[in-house]
Amino acid sequence: MASLQQTLVSMQSKLPPSSDRILRSLPLRKSFPLRIGRGGGAAGARMVATAAGSYATALADVAKSNNTLDSTSADVEKIEKVFSDQQVVEFFANPTVTVEKKREVLDEIAKSSSLQPHTENFLNILVDANRIEMVSEIVKEFEAVYNKLTDTELAVVSSVVKLEPPQLAQIAKQVQKLTGARNVRIKTVIDPELVAGFTIRYGNSGSKLIDMSVKKQLEDIAAQLDLGDIQLAS
Repeated sequence: MASLQQTLVSMQSKLPPSSDRILRSLPLRKSFPLRIGRGGGAAGARMVATAAGSYATALADVAKSNNTLDSTSADVEKIEKVFSDQQVVEFFANPTVTVEKKREVLDEIAKSSSLQPHTENFLNILVDANRIEMVSEIVKEFEAVYNKLTDTELAVVSSVVKLEPPQLAQIAKQVQKLTGARNVRIKTVIDPELVAGFTIRYGNSGSKLIDMSVKKQLEDIAAQLDLGDIQLAS
């Protein structure tokens, strides 16, 4: 994805659809909490989580009704990648940038990322509702909703070096045995602080951890999970 500066340079003059048209294009638009109070501290955090969950559920409902749940999940992953760029986050959080300008940039992001129309419309609604800063929370909530709808277990594998597909497939198989989930999604993270080996987080909000980052633990847990043939960096 090009940087925000490149996106701004390449912007077309055409504005995206009006917010009214965007809302009409979403059959469950009433599910989008366009006016949710803001607060500070723990109460504020709970409010943000509730709002993010509502937005995520509404997007999932739209995707499910359009039979595009999997492709919408892929869109959400693209959005997560785009908004991992701090420059993008700061641009959309800047109150001096007009809504029209933000929507122009979203139009270019949607085109460059090949987002589906309803996903682009969803992002426009967040901008119109001044909720675009909640994207990261919405991504997490959507992932949870998607996993529940598809009986999918998310396993986050953190390692010092990139693991090969056969190794990840074996990990997925073992997580499936442990959880009984129909599907397993693997998300990989490179974490140099592990020194050697890897960890696997799964369960509700990553509540369960298999720590194979220490060699003794690696040997013990590998024997239990039959993962002994995975080669790790020393």
